[in-house]
Amino acid sequence: MKKLISMTLFGIALAVGSANAQVYVRIGPPAPRREVITVRPGPRHVWVNGYWRWHHGRYVWVPGYWVVPPRPRAVWVDGRWVHQPGGWFWVEGHWRG
Repeated sequence: MKKLISMTLFGIALAVGSANAQVYVRIGPPAPRREVITVRPGPRHVWVNGYWRWHHGRYVWVPGYWVVPPRPRAVWVDGRWVHQPGGWFWVEGHWRG
């Protein structure tokens, strides 16, 4: 019974996660990779760190990259995996400011 309730709640979390474009998985992500940050292409560019993405039932590394912020003084906030009882969900990175 406890397993059935757990699986039902997990199914609901998946459905809600899909509606909100969130990813919710039971397996925690690997440690972040150490990346070699290349030479900055221009003075306005900022580095966006790489991250682990859940894709077709496994984690896949998405490498970091340089990007020009969408507006002056905007700061990039990295995406992150957040642990909650029963699994992990992805919070997208975004521009603040």
